[in-house]
Amino acid sequence: MGRYTRNTAILAKLESTYGTDATPSEATNALLVSNAQITPLAAQNVKRDLIRPYLGGSEELLGASYIELSFEVELAGSGAAGTAPAYGPLLKACGFSETVSAGVRTEYNLLTPVVDSVSVYYFSDGVKHVAKGCRGDVTFKLNSGGRPAMAFKLQGLDGGLSAATPAALALSGFKTPLVVTEANTGDVTFGCTYTAATPTLTGGLGYPSQGLEVSLGNSVSHTPLLGGETVEITNREANGKVQLDLTAAQEVSFMASVRSNAVQAIGLMHGTVPGGKVMLFMPAVQLVNPSKQDVNGKLMIGFDMRVVPASGNDEIKLVVH
Repeated sequence: MGRYTRNTAILAKLESTYGTDATPSEATNALLVSNAQITPLAAQNVKRDLIRPYLGGSEELLGASYIELSFEVELAGSGAAGTAPAYGPLLKACGFSETVSAGVRTEYNLLTPVVDSVSVYYFSDGVKHVAKGCRGDVTFKLNSGGRPAMAFKLQGLDGGLSAATPAALALSGFKTPLVVTEANTGDVTFGCTYTAATPTLTGGLGYPSQGLEVSLGNSVSHTPLLGGETVEITNREANGKVQLDLTAAQEVSFMASVRSNAVQAIGLMHGTVPGGKVMLFMPAVQLVNPSKQDVNGKLMIGFDMRVVPASGNDEIKLVVH
């Protein structure tokens, strides 16, 4: 009988002690994902290179190994303002803190160092892979005409595998997102300010765009120390890209900011009702590598973004409200 990639289930739970299996359950820790992939044994194999009186290679010895996981989770509200979304543990494993203001908002702000980690159970049609001490990187995708999503890439300690199938998954914590459109999404706004109490973006100028794509740019590394194997986030260089519909005068102005190495705030609000809104805010963004791009015959101006700290640990703020 064949096995099918559709028979995939992923559970993730925050660890109280790093690298100790938090035993995620189908009832409380299941993830609603798409585009899931796993490298079940990413190993640093060791060559023997034996010298023998005939041609031919030698087998390799299995060295230190870890697990790599990737998947996408839809970016939507939690259903009620001031209630943490179900994907919160994944963001914490990528270096965010979680602050809940009851009835108002949940804020995700960056941390140094990254202390949180998750245990992940990855069920692949009859086989259960266990990854402990998982940390990783995330890319926020809010592209015009697409579904808002977060693309996660995690590394974890190899916790072994077994023949197993999951119980029924409880996925009610994941809400259906709105497509990124004119009706559902605000303009990409430059020079804006974040007001937490509301929460809103105020001031600045909005420009027609193709939306935003922003990555934390975490450096994630597996370090197989004797007696202290870890997956660590050792650096962060957040980055992204944006395409804007600019007038000739606006293009000249934007090019002047590129030439002067200027930084400015950028924000984007998505969603229409409380409990279904998300916001990205970046207080200090440098636009680099301008390009001219054809979008259905329309001239767009594209920029890469270097998303840098303004005062530390504040490159990217995600607000769910």
